[in-house]
Amino acid sequence: MPRSKTPVFVLQHTSGEFLGLIEDHLEGRGVRFTYFRPFTADGKLPATVDFCAGLILLGGGPWGTKGGRAVPTLTEELELTRDCLALGKPVVGIGLGAQVLAIAAGGDSERTELVFEMGEARRVKEDALNGYLPARYPLAVYMRDRPVPPDDAEILAVDQAGRPALFQVAGNCLGFTGHPGAKLGMVEDLIMEFEESPEAPWATMEALRKAQPEIEDALVRIMTGLVQITGLMRPGPEPREPG
Repeated sequence: MPRSKTPVFVLQHTSGEFLGLIEDHLEGRGVRFTYFRPFTADGKLPATVDFCAGLILLGGGPWGTKGGRAVPTLTEELELTRDCLALGKPVVGIGLGAQVLAIAAGGDSERTELVFEMGEARRVKEDALNGYLPARYPLAVYMRDRPVPPDDAEILAVDQAGRPALFQVAGNCLGFTGHPGAKLGMVEDLIMEFEESPEAPWATMEALRKAQPEIEDALVRIMTGLVQITGLMRPGPEPREPG
């Protein structure tokens, strides 16, 4: 399949967390994507979103948005995200990225300690992601602080505590509190990358390892709906039984 000409800009906040399993879905649909790594010595954020198809804002490990340990590029990322919203370009936020999206769209974030949790998200809208969001799917959350979606956001799924796990704003923008393409190696790298890490993460890491096949299966359906909602990429083969 020919590759798309306009790339998706992917903002990375740590060495450890990247697109993970999502990369295969983008590449399989011929989608170009470019990582920006402002935390590296020569790294920087894009100067403008005029030349991208959309933004993907990744998680931040121990970085958050609410003052305890706010990501250093927060102001610039909010500006880029607001520019995307103004231009009608899609934004996908994951973890920290979901917080940035929520704030840029008129919501907020709330201060919490760094957590690493392995749980389950439950769909609350039957037609979420055009009907392709699984009724239940694994939820791997490694995050400080939490997004507070704006009042006009659609909550598509909630976690086991009833908090938003997936929300939609501006029609084509999505915020995931957990990484839908999480890989065990990401967590291992985050723990090695930072002095600060969640207490006793080993049991949760084992739960994530066991959930990998289910994460992979759920991602097929999540990405099918995501591509339709965002228009970021060409749709691939659709699962036979959505929902």
